[in-house]
Amino acid sequence: MFVPPDTVSNEMLVDSYNEHSIQWNEKNKEAIERGELEAREQSSASFIEKASGIKSRYFMDGKGPTEVGRMYPYLSKLAPEDNMGTPAQVRMAYEAAMGALEEAGLTGEDIDMVIISASIWERFIPSMATELQSLLKAKGFAFDMSMACSSATFGISTATDAIKSGMANKALVVTAEYLSPLLNFESRDNHFIFGDAAVAAVLEREDETASKSAFRINSRKLFTEFSTNIQAGFGSRALVERDKIGDPSQRFNQHGRQVFRELLPKVIELVKGHLKATGRTVEDFKRFWLHQANINMNVYATKKLLGREPNQEDAPIILDEFANTAGAGCMIAFHKYKDDFKAGELGMICSFGASYSIGCFEVERV
Repeated sequence: MFVPPDTVSNEMLVDSYNEHSIQWNEKNKEAIERGELEAREQSSASFIEKASGIKSRYFMDGKGPTEVGRMYPYLSKLAPEDNMGTPAQVRMAYEAAMGALEEAGLTGEDIDMVIISASIWERFIPSMATELQSLLKAKGFAFDMSMACSSATFGISTATDAIKSGMANKALVVTAEYLSPLLNFESRDNHFIFGDAAVAAVLEREDETASKSAFRINSRKLFTEFSTNIQAGFGSRALVERDKIGDPSQRFNQHGRQVFRELLPKVIELVKGHLKATGRTVEDFKRFWLHQANINMNVYATKKLLGREPNQEDAPIILDEFANTAGAGCMIAFHKYKDDFKAGELGMICSFGASYSIGCFEVERV
């Protein structure tokens, strides 16, 4: 995986947000008094932690979002020091990919399928994945795909099918989530939610693997259902609706309570259905690596599944350090909490979130 260079604490975000809000309220004092605008409320680090479980996050650039006069990232800092000339998101993907290849005992030339599956894109054309393929000197083909918070699991499932069909022999799936530019750092409700990070996974036939830390995918279950409760409006329309560039509607927005109420029952139902279809029970699983959006969501879902209060061993929490990294979250949890597995032990990777989307895998240490 790849961890960006800048750590930004809740306190750092809150200090800049609160000062910016004071200045904004003063600037718009008359409109606020006339009832045309609402005054912006102050925030606190404790509010953020209680609401989400998040304490900090990593950004590719932590300076811009914490500058009161700016409140969005700088791009200049993202240029790689070695002059690769690649966008930040591809550089993130490259670093994560190199780590995954090293763990698998492979080089880029061994790969014949590359997918970058992520929530948002720094660039649409040419594809990010083909640039990564070129940097790695990988063979075969490459493409970008997206399924919001389930981008990693849907990407891995796509690669699994390609290997099973014979279309690919060794696949690399990278979820490079460059999310900080999407955040509205002037929003009390949203400015703390995301962090930047990238994860990668190598998929290959079990009888060909040289990895000493491999897991087998035993079964998979995917689900989608359209919802606008989580959205970001930025896209090609911004090129013609230029008055909306920078508008809050173009950035990340969500109706958190509706998401909690609507999505979690679907997650629990899907996991239970998956267990029933495979003849498993929750007691068969050593660990659940869940999507990392909100600690309250994870505790609720795991408690419903296990029938008891979960602990860090049951369902590890990494969002306190990384915040919500969208599609990467469940795989960061997997990466950090998989090394204690012995051969034959089972775990479940489960993503869920925007669109709505859910992706669940039963994995077994080999």
